[in-house]
Amino acid sequence: MSAFKDLGIADDLLQGITAMGFETPTPVQEMVIPVALEGDHDLIALAQTGTGKTAAFGLPLLQRIDPKERSIQALIMCPTRELCVQVASDLEKYSESAHQYKVVAVYGGASIEGQIRQIKGGAQIVVATPGRLMDLITRKAIKLESVRRVVLDEADEMLNMGFKEAIDFILSEAQDRESIWLFSATMPREVRAIAADYMDNPKELTVSGRTQTNENIEHIYYVCRADDRYNALKRVVDALPGIYAIIFCRTKNETKEVAEQMIRDGYNSDALHGDLAQDDRDRVMQRFRENNLQLLVATDVAARGLDVSNISHVINYGLPDEIETYTHRSGRTGRAGRTGVSIIIVTPKYEEKIRMIERKTKAPVVKKMLPTGMEVCEAQLFNIIKGIHEQEVHHADIEPFMERIQEELKDLTKEELIKRFASVEFNRFLSYYRNAPDINIYPKGDKRGAKATFAAAPSGSTVRLFVSVGEMDGVTKKDFLKLLDRSFGVPSRAIGQIDLSRTHLHFDLDAAYVGVVRQGLPEFTLNGRAIRVDDASQRDRTHRKDRDERVFEKWDRKPKKGGKKGKW
Repeated sequence: MSAFKDLGIADDLLQGITAMGFETPTPVQEMVIPVALEGDHDLIALAQTGTGKTAAFGLPLLQRIDPKERSIQALIMCPTRELCVQVASDLEKYSESAHQYKVVAVYGGASIEGQIRQIKGGAQIVVATPGRLMDLITRKAIKLESVRRVVLDEADEMLNMGFKEAIDFILSEAQDRESIWLFSATMPREVRAIAADYMDNPKELTVSGRTQTNENIEHIYYVCRADDRYNALKRVVDALPGIYAIIFCRTKNETKEVAEQMIRDGYNSDALHGDLAQDDRDRVMQRFRENNLQLLVATDVAARGLDVSNISHVINYGLPDEIETYTHRSGRTGRAGRTGVSIIIVTPKYEEKIRMIERKTKAPVVKKMLPTGMEVCEAQLFNIIKGIHEQEVHHADIEPFMERIQEELKDLTKEELIKRFASVEFNRFLSYYRNAPDINIYPKGDKRGAKATFAAAPSGSTVRLFVSVGEMDGVTKKDFLKLLDRSFGVPSRAIGQIDLSRTHLHFDLDAAYVGVVRQGLPEFTLNGRAIRVDDASQRDRTHRKDRDERVFEKWDRKPKKGGKKGKW
């Protein structure tokens, strides 16, 4: 592989990219940069998300700007506000050691008056969303007669988002342009139409095939029943303690539901979708970029422009409609020479679509078994051990306390001390997963799927339980099913008949789940009252007096000593 200096990049720009940590160009940069520097050809570059397209067009674009001319010389169009901001920021970083080029980003959701003032201040490169740029042109706040080069970044995505009319309008306004550089992950009919209408004999450069995925990405998938999808997601996340991931959902509603549930379950996560106010979107994205957020639950459109190089995993909470969308999603990981993993959680109905992905992307997608409860606990335990081993010790600061610490722990052997330190966090996962069932799907006749992870009672037998809540508490069967699923991972298929009376309820439960429910439910209160769980066959069935009507407001987990009260 060549170095950036071999591609013809000027020394002052080389200093900027070296300061950013770039050492060798990516394939798309090797292909595009020499062609973009050598003349005024129109060019089409087909490359996936995360392959370094911004530097591929940004470096030659900066090198061809006349720093003495204060008019707009280059125009870059992007599908989203976030990508606009990212591209403009990257251009400024590339040129930190070069001329002080004036780069202005214009997009919806921000003050148009402020953007007009920036343009009038002498913009040389404008990075814009098509809608806002069209608005500025219509207001005569921006003129494109001096534009020499136009870049269409993620052209397929802009057209998918309905910007065809705006792009046509803008390109017709930039009539004196010398070249168009079109970058796209795919080449659908609409992108071909843009090329045919506005480009003159373009040079087409294709990197690793149009839909081929990054070779640094491992693709795996898990199969589970539809009602186990959320529990499968939790298993995957819990088995990867250091995960830093985007979880892609198909719709805004699904994104909200998954994110809200993960937050309730104690995960460091948040949502990114189209219904968020712009300030909230910016806050969430900033937290994720700064690694203050471990899991980002997002729709495909909302995640466009989120350029984070160290994402370890992408999780597909179900498959998108288009294979190209899957390629875009997986391209969020494995960037900048790093390796990454793209995970798919799929139901049997859609398993055949995995084979289509393999054929189109030329990437193997390996089926794996969902982690068992014991495997999750093992992963968490050794992550704790690793953390203890790598923990920085401030010797001078802790030394004054050592005598008392040793006195407090003197009755413990080394082995007992190790076990207790390791159990601080391990016990939380052990409690949750102790009786967790195997939620993998096996071929008919394979008995593995009927076994619980921690040697629970055999599945197939049921136990009838009594719970001390009823209709007078505002409880419904739906509420109770939700509680069992979300708090204990009990799927609906493990629950039999539910008999709900005024003061209590009885229900049949797969014996594999009895332990976790009997242990966990008493940790909750209902309207401040403790919940009792008993074996129904051992209870005295005498009637008790009815209590006053109360409204079922929420299930509250009992606060631990010194801790805060949590809510379901």
